[in-house]
Amino acid sequence: MGAESYKTPLHDRHESHGADMVNFSGWRMPLWYPSGAVTEHRSVVTNVGMFDTSHMSVVMVQGPNAFELLQRCFTRDLRCCCGRDGVPLKPGRSVFGAFLSQAGETVDDSVVFQMTAENYMVVVNAGMGATIAGHLEAHKGAFLVKATDMTGQVGKIDLQGPMSAKVLQRVLKSPDEVLGNMRCFSFRGSLVEGSIGGDAGSIRGIPVIVSRTGFSGEFGFEIFVTPDRLAEVWESLLVGGEEFGLIPCGLAARDSLRTGAILPLSHQDMGPWPFINNPWDFALPFNHDRTGFTKDFVGEVVLGLRESADHTLPFVGRDPRKVEIHDPAVVVDSEGREIGVVLTCVADMAIGRHSDRIYSMGSPDKPEGFKPLGLSCGYVKVKSKLTRGEVVELRDHRRSIKVTIVDDIRPDRTARRPMGEMLQRKESLP
Repeated sequence: MGAESYKTPLHDRHESHGADMVNFSGWRMPLWYPSGAVTEHRSVVTNVGMFDTSHMSVVMVQGPNAFELLQRCFTRDLRCCCGRDGVPLKPGRSVFGAFLSQAGETVDDSVVFQMTAENYMVVVNAGMGATIAGHLEAHKGAFLVKATDMTGQVGKIDLQGPMSAKVLQRVLKSPDEVLGNMRCFSFRGSLVEGSIGGDAGSIRGIPVIVSRTGFSGEFGFEIFVTPDRLAEVWESLLVGGEEFGLIPCGLAARDSLRTGAILPLSHQDMGPWPFINNPWDFALPFNHDRTGFTKDFVGEVVLGLRESADHTLPFVGRDPRKVEIHDPAVVVDSEGREIGVVLTCVADMAIGRHSDRIYSMGSPDKPEGFKPLGLSCGYVKVKSKLTRGEVVELRDHRRSIKVTIVDDIRPDRTARRPMGEMLQRKESLP
């Protein structure tokens, strides 16, 4: 790619609106807007925010054996992966999982969307389209299937926050048909042979795919559109969301939101180590008693590494102070021994403590007058499992902070709330 970064179709708009631009995974992206990362983060938790995510890559997997190839290479068992009942993946549904190497290490995480029985859209991280397409091609054997890297050929906008459905009501041609009873990890529309269409209707006459997914932990949508119409959809959403306090958001808020929601950043929180003993190993196809897997797949050796592999665990601090992971930052136990490293450390500025309990700005039972100062949070990778509630110290060359190992971080997230409930929700400006 060279030294020059790629630019999304919204690059000039970001700059003209004062965004602080940075290089991220080979793309020139907004870090934050003049509103600031704290305001952007809180807006998504309480109201609605919008992200340019066109740096993400799309891989199309097509052919008579597309299902079989994904079963071989993707960690989820597509025969029983959707919802609490574990029903099969079907057209209009999607699922989160990972692609692993033969050694059981993460190549990338992904969301797989089934368009038809022979047509799948695989959304992976920035710069990973060619890698995942190559990974699939390398493992297809005699399967009749083709994996195509479509990096730069699909634009994407993330509309996230409790008011996001109300924004879509203002701009979709047929909002009731698109949004009616839409479940988490379901979508309307299709991408076939590079053409977006299907039953998602349109935004101002522009065909889109509307997916009830995202990377914030809050109720929201991902909107896929051809790059040449991306700017029109962006502007339509800004106008439609004005009465709900919609603001554009950058990578900093995206990072702090996803961390507070226990979501991983690939190649930072999961990487060249065994994909197990982490908060996301639900994406592995464990059998009922977790003694084996329900299918054979690339990387299944990871099961045998469970006893020896490091443990990745979430933590929450006592205030917003952070350590710098690139310093580097280490984890120290109560006896002063280094036991691991810090993978992510950010501040979730929508949460705070009251009487030893963590509340979010979105908590329905938060104390009257609750104004959080924020809490540091993130993930550590340690040699042995730590128990919930255990206190450890994080150290870089500037400071040390004490944090607590937890199962969850930001409470009362809205990502999985019923559509009907969210359409009735009242806005609450941060």
